[in-house]
Amino acid sequence: MVCEFSRVPVGTELKGAWMYIIITILTLINLLNYTDRFTIAGVLTDIQKYYKIDDTMGGFIQTMFMIFFIICSPICGYLGDRYNRKWVLTVGIAVWVSAVLVSSFIPANLFWLFLLFRGIVGVGEASYAIISPVMIGDMFTDPTRSRVLMVFYFATPFGCGLGFMVGSAMDTLTGHWQWGVRITAIFGVIALILIIFFIREPERGLAERQSGQIATEIVATSYWDDIKYLATNATYVTSTIGYTATVFAVGSLAWWAPTCILYVQAWKNNPNSTYIDDATKNQTNILFGIITCAGGILGVVIGTMGSTLIQAGRGPFKFIKTPRADCIMCALGALIAAPTLIIAMHTMKTNMTIAWISLFICVTAASFNWAIDVNILLSVVIPSRRSSASSWQILLSHLFGDASGPYILGLISDKIRGSDDTPLGHFHSLVTSFYLCIGTLLISVVFYGISALTLVGDQKKFAVKMGVLEMESKEKVQPDDLDNQSSGLDNQSSGLDDQSKGRKIAPTIDSQQSAWDKM
Repeated sequence: MVCEFSRVPVGTELKGAWMYIIITILTLINLLNYTDRFTIAGVLTDIQKYYKIDDTMGGFIQTMFMIFFIICSPICGYLGDRYNRKWVLTVGIAVWVSAVLVSSFIPANLFWLFLLFRGIVGVGEASYAIISPVMIGDMFTDPTRSRVLMVFYFATPFGCGLGFMVGSAMDTLTGHWQWGVRITAIFGVIALILIIFFIREPERGLAERQSGQIATEIVATSYWDDIKYLATNATYVTSTIGYTATVFAVGSLAWWAPTCILYVQAWKNNPNSTYIDDATKNQTNILFGIITCAGGILGVVIGTMGSTLIQAGRGPFKFIKTPRADCIMCALGALIAAPTLIIAMHTMKTNMTIAWISLFICVTAASFNWAIDVNILLSVVIPSRRSSASSWQILLSHLFGDASGPYILGLISDKIRGSDDTPLGHFHSLVTSFYLCIGTLLISVVFYGISALTLVGDQKKFAVKMGVLEMESKEKVQPDDLDNQSSGLDNQSSGLDDQSKGRKIAPTIDSQQSAWDKM
């Protein structure tokens, strides 16, 4: 049956300022989302003292959040492909705000309850993380979509860094780590109001239909058919594995790197005590937050703009023009991140300047894929299945990535350290556990490389399914056939023949899109 989606006339609600209002609100909420997620990391040592927990349980706080996040991801994806996404977002943010607030009041003897409510926070964040990028995909096509996603994902590294700084600063200012967590709930209420009064639902596949990339009706299928479609989409599967491997490394690094640095500082002050004064703790978290912000933003820019230039064959990439640029940039980022992480871990004791620089390069390179990985998904998955595709990618990347990463590294660290409770013992065990992250980054390189080989063929399959390209029912899709057309049906200046209906479909890209093209 044909999907009964909420359709919004372009000439009324999504013209003029409304396009920018929606993008701005979604970006601000993305910022708040990641700020809240990493306020816990900014006050982690205080939480460990308050609840009297070791490194394993310290890592399990993030794991618990991700367990709930993962469980709810497919549900939100299912709802996002079939119902009004604005109200899915509204309910999700309301749950998130409530859980964050309640978690900050849990007493020291009820750590299990604190874990539970940090898990419930993931319920709300799942709705937002899955639906927002897909809504952006419905409003823009490439190359504009890449640039809008780049702006949207600026909030990710900035929010991560802000979380470290806000959590630590509020802890120092009030003398209570709870305020480092509680502050984001206050801004969450404002976000909820903005969603209710200003977010408007775009038609699924709107921009692509306008530009001639969709020439058929979007048809709803069963959820099982959606899953089978995604499981047989080679580019989607391999890019998801590559993304998951990078997320494992980045999530573990963000969770444990500041703690590693603090143990080094404690060792320099007193080799037999893990005590760290508030001033040192605050300074370390602020510096790491700045590196996360700056490196992440720079990484998103380099990844997106590098991919755009390679696809167009412009600038220094004049002789290496290829439609596979998104996958290549993702692989390159992981390849650079691996050796710089090794350098950072092994210079913390002897030269913190080199360690900070190496961490900055590592974070920058690992952030290449934040925006363009989503663009890969949008280019090979049809609109009626994008929320489901996003939900399963997020589920898998968190389940085997930053949900399990911090816990696994904490577990390895405790096993290696044994009964050695000195700061140097803690440091060496954590550094050794980070070699697992090096391995996952190399896995990411391999699978993004494979996705580069399959991308072009899957983009052609997308065009055929959307009625833009005609193909014999038994014709085998050859990836190389699309080398000169894969980036884009959006680059065509004239209408495309719709052979099934014998008419032309003229591109009518929204005027707001051209403004983004000038960025």
